[in-house]
Amino acid sequence: MVLAARPAGMPKPSDFRLEETPVPEPSPGQVLVQNVFMSVDPYMRGRMNDRKSYAKPWQVGQPADGRAVGQVVRSRAPALAEGAWVASMLGWREYFVAGPEGLNPIDPDLAPPSAYLGVLGVPGFTGWYGLKEIGRPKPGETLVVSGAAGATGSLVAQLGKAWGCRVVGTAGSEDKCRWLRQACGVDVAIDYRRAGDLYEALRPACPAGIDVYFENVGGPMLDAVLRLINVNARIPLCGMISQYNLEVPEPGPRYLFSLIGNRGLMQGFIISDHMSRYPEFVGEVGPLLKAGRITYQETVVEGIERAVEAFVGLFSGDNTGKMLVRLGPEAR
Repeated sequence: MVLAARPAGMPKPSDFRLEETPVPEPSPGQVLVQNVFMSVDPYMRGRMNDRKSYAKPWQVGQPADGRAVGQVVRSRAPALAEGAWVASMLGWREYFVAGPEGLNPIDPDLAPPSAYLGVLGVPGFTGWYGLKEIGRPKPGETLVVSGAAGATGSLVAQLGKAWGCRVVGTAGSEDKCRWLRQACGVDVAIDYRRAGDLYEALRPACPAGIDVYFENVGGPMLDAVLRLINVNARIPLCGMISQYNLEVPEPGPRYLFSLIGNRGLMQGFIISDHMSRYPEFVGEVGPLLKAGRITYQETVVEGIERAVEAFVGLFSGDNTGKMLVRLGPEAR
């Protein structure tokens, strides 16, 4: 899948172009990988713009890329046997050749391979790190998670419960809220599309105020939260998906002054700065997942020709849990 044009506002199908090329042959020291699942993520919207950012912009006329998991189908590299599962940054394509460097072997016995793009992948790792290192929740505190039914937010909500917090999650439908309550165990789930005044919806859900807010959406939600934070509140800034497609930014949060009197901390972070902690994350969350103490959902769209549809669907809340595109079958 090639970037055909830089978008104005919401991305559209004509901003991409599907191209067919011969399946390459690996050279000595390389492997041929067939991608089985690829990830679409909100941060990719920024990569469609030609501006300086923490993630390198996609180039017009060149293939897009992103996280994917696949199997080695032909190997000329002793380090990777045929049939091995690997994660890479070479998504948005069905096959690729590469050397072992940049390919991360994954363990399909710990979790299904697709989980390494969601709950055990960068989205889950992002949630774990942001909550643990910036949110620093304590038992008995109130944690609010926006985008709580997404791949990152749903793990944050469940970790918050495991660490003894009262957890309030917001999501964009009653089905998502029901899943948060029944499967993820949140204390209160709020459908922000039907809530009306978000401050009035959050206030009874957080009778003791808000100690930690895991920010995924920005906009009016952040305004509402800032009016309810407690002294020494912590706000990890993970994402602001409500702002990504705006050509003119909305006015900033109106209640930032609340951080002053409450001595609050609001800190952004980029998970690629902390990749050395990934083994620690897998070591902590992997056993919880295998034991059934952590749950997750995936929304799977079939075929690379529907990858753009899946990507655009992120911005209208079409997914519950991780949005994935299945690119091919598992090797037999």
